[in-house]
Amino acid sequence: MCGRFFMTLEAEDLEAAFPDFKPPAEWRPRYNIAPTQPVPVVINDGQQRITFLQWGLVPAWAKDPAIGSRLINARAETLAEKPSFRAAYRQRRCLILADGFYEWRVEPGQRGKTPLAIRLRSGAPFAFAGLWEVWHPDDTPLLTCTLITTEPNALLAPIHNRMPVILPRSAYAGWLDPAERAPHDLQSLLAPYPAEEMIAYPVSTRVNDPANEDPACIAPA
Repeated sequence: MCGRFFMTLEAEDLEAAFPDFKPPAEWRPRYNIAPTQPVPVVINDGQQRITFLQWGLVPAWAKDPAIGSRLINARAETLAEKPSFRAAYRQRRCLILADGFYEWRVEPGQRGKTPLAIRLRSGAPFAFAGLWEVWHPDDTPLLTCTLITTEPNALLAPIHNRMPVILPRSAYAGWLDPAERAPHDLQSLLAPYPAEEMIAYPVSTRVNDPANEDPACIAPA
């Protein structure tokens, strides 16, 4: 499960890092993004723009949007089968932009867990593979998204039994294809990111509280 991440670029750096995507009019760095909050997303509508969707997918058939808080992640192995995700997997895919995420490690012989920040070794920003949906309770549609997870790589395996799918840049165009795609055309993209290209380091327990939103959250402890 991935339940917290960060995207700390300033507006000009965001534009430089993702030159193919039009940046939003309003942007600020985020250091502790939590479920149900707006997250920076590029959806496969052909417009190539960065927008904000609520984190936690609400299927079109849902009776209550509260279901989104339980659908912040989608397992790569069952996307084509699960009613909540199978239509979106074929038709509504997105990139969720980040430059790191958090995970909590159990320490032998200690109470509590140690929060870790996990980033690319290069420090570069990246994109998680995601799915998006539109819920129409009335005249105001709600756009939501979920983050796809897969088996952990060698770096993450001692920390957690899942990790988010980080897409290589070469996969962006295919993932954002507006056309309907068959699951077997996409499944190979949903692989663990190479462990040797990632790092993990302990950070302050400040990140345990989503109300804490500042650069101290990502500083090495």
